[in-house]
Amino acid sequence: MALIVQKYGGTSVGSTERIKNVARRIAKWKAQGHSLVVVLSAMSGETNRLIALAKEIQETPNPRELDVIVSTGEQVTIGLLAMALQEIGLEAKSYCGWQVKLTTDSAHGKARISSIDDEAMRADLDAGRVVIVAGFQGVDENGAITTLGRGGSDTSAVALAAALKADECQIYTDVDGVYTTDPRVEPEARRLKTITFEEMIELASLGSKVLQIRSVEFAGKYKVRLRVLSSFEEEGEGTLITFEEDESMEQAVVAGIAFDRNEARINVKGVPDRPGIAYQILGPVADANIEVDMIIQNVGDHGATDFSFTVPRGEYNKALSILRDVQTHIGAAKVEGDDKVAKISIVGVGMRSHCGIASTMFRTLAEEGINIQLISTSEIKVSVLVDEKYLELAVRVLHKAFGLNQKISA
Repeated sequence: MALIVQKYGGTSVGSTERIKNVARRIAKWKAQGHSLVVVLSAMSGETNRLIALAKEIQETPNPRELDVIVSTGEQVTIGLLAMALQEIGLEAKSYCGWQVKLTTDSAHGKARISSIDDEAMRADLDAGRVVIVAGFQGVDENGAITTLGRGGSDTSAVALAAALKADECQIYTDVDGVYTTDPRVEPEARRLKTITFEEMIELASLGSKVLQIRSVEFAGKYKVRLRVLSSFEEEGEGTLITFEEDESMEQAVVAGIAFDRNEARINVKGVPDRPGIAYQILGPVADANIEVDMIIQNVGDHGATDFSFTVPRGEYNKALSILRDVQTHIGAAKVEGDDKVAKISIVGVGMRSHCGIASTMFRTLAEEGINIQLISTSEIKVSVLVDEKYLELAVRVLHKAFGLNQKISA
């Protein structure tokens, strides 16, 4: 018998019929003798609807009041699920984030959790009740409702699992686990039985949308056993995100391939090659709250160099405008860019003990005539920037080159 925290996303609770299905699933776990805490998102599309309403009143909604508005989505689903469980004979009690109490800082729209009061939840669990908690929301020290940012219900679930010392945190979503890459791009993508926290953090940060990166970081920090499952399949073990490297890790050098279309490249050419020039270029970009990702500076030649980096595609024109002002100030020859690029990344902890992974990646792309524009590496990751039109081809050939379509023997 175990204490399990389960989280169900917006598509899982997108209608009253789906909420009834969730209730029946919970009843099966309860029948096995498990204690359950269930964290819910708002119904699919509801948060967007609430934000749109707010924007009809204020073009830029007040952050505090917007949190009050968007937090109501989860309040509806937790009440409905409690009723659905009661209808099938289970005792259940719902809690909003401020009732738990899940305390956060006061950064409305992107609050971070500071503490959780688990006393009331434990009393309900001891009494045999299913505890249902609204995800995505909390309360600050002043009593104001806060939200954790989009996808924050994952973080709520992991935080509750950590506070309650749960045996497992199960994230139910519309996919049945973590795949070697997006099956919509590569039909031969394979569901992973296990993946390490390090790999999952990299994949989440590089474009994989299965889990919110903050939830994975939280799980890794507090050693929460995390599993991704499908809410639309009755059976299946999903993907377990582990603390340790799998015993068969030597066979799985690359765990998965992530990609991100939300990229734009900027080149600053003919930059004076002197100390502090990188700051003079990137400082104004950072001051405008534009995130910079991949960066490369060429070796100087005759006192000049070229400087290239990527920004989110939606910030491309803004960044270009800033840098054209910087160009005159620093004496650069030219500023140009391209917003039709994509980043592709291979990830795997097995890369630590294997050489030649990057060269295999580069050779595979070269054989397909795919030019690499930028390269970024870490201990367990290699990322490249390519022309967006080659994205899907690149993902498929790399998936095959690293044998990700092949099942790993036990």
